[in-house]
Amino acid sequence: MIPIKSLHKKIEIRSLYQSVIWQITCYNLPYISVNIKIDSIKLNIEDRLLEQNNAWASRIKENDPDFFKQLSKGQNPNILWIGCSDSRVPPNQIAGLSQGDLFVHRNISNIIVHTDLNCLSVVQFAVEVLEVDHIIICGHYGCGGVKAAMEGRNNGLIDNWLQHIRDISRHRSHQLEGLTGEEKYRRLCELNVKEQVINMCNTAIVRKAWRNEANLTVHGLIYDLETGLLNKLDMVINGPEVLERKLQTIA
Repeated sequence: MIPIKSLHKKIEIRSLYQSVIWQITCYNLPYISVNIKIDSIKLNIEDRLLEQNNAWASRIKENDPDFFKQLSKGQNPNILWIGCSDSRVPPNQIAGLSQGDLFVHRNISNIIVHTDLNCLSVVQFAVEVLEVDHIIICGHYGCGGVKAAMEGRNNGLIDNWLQHIRDISRHRSHQLEGLTGEEKYRRLCELNVKEQVINMCNTAIVRKAWRNEANLTVHGLIYDLETGLLNKLDMVINGPEVLERKLQTIA
């Protein structure tokens, strides 16, 4: 209850989104009480995003007045980044790169499926049009998709997608043998990245690029949410011969 004891009263209400000031005119009422539902005065999500965008763009232009003008002329990234959709793993930020440095595709658990036309279209554009030199598959510890696949519960539609991770768990069971709890969880996150690197190398797009002697390398990295650091997984493949040797070592 908010008391109003004057004819012209300013009320300041603070929500999670912003501070809002209402001015209410009360005619011939010495005292009234107003019930205000905080949800009703939350800043509209679009307005909030536009406000934050304006502040961000202003900061960028203060440091580099021509940044957006140059960026608008076209893109020339040297890296295709395939990552997880998890909101805690933003590619440019964790890699310390700026806009225009990465061409990005993200999905649940950074999975490469040979029938996923969305992902494959991104790969084809990156390899054949942008002519990137590097494809990075980046997973992360604490991946919700990997955890859901391990738990084996009924999650509905997404179980069709998570089955790819369950298949990895089955095919690489000898690499998970003896592991339990967090250790097994982290290892499966790593194995998932390694498997997706292999899947990427086996796409018709990458194989064609290698046949045409393109300077294309596929990498596997994993991000640690607890440290903010990227970690290598000894998955660096730049041709069919290297792929065959790597398949023998991780079998």
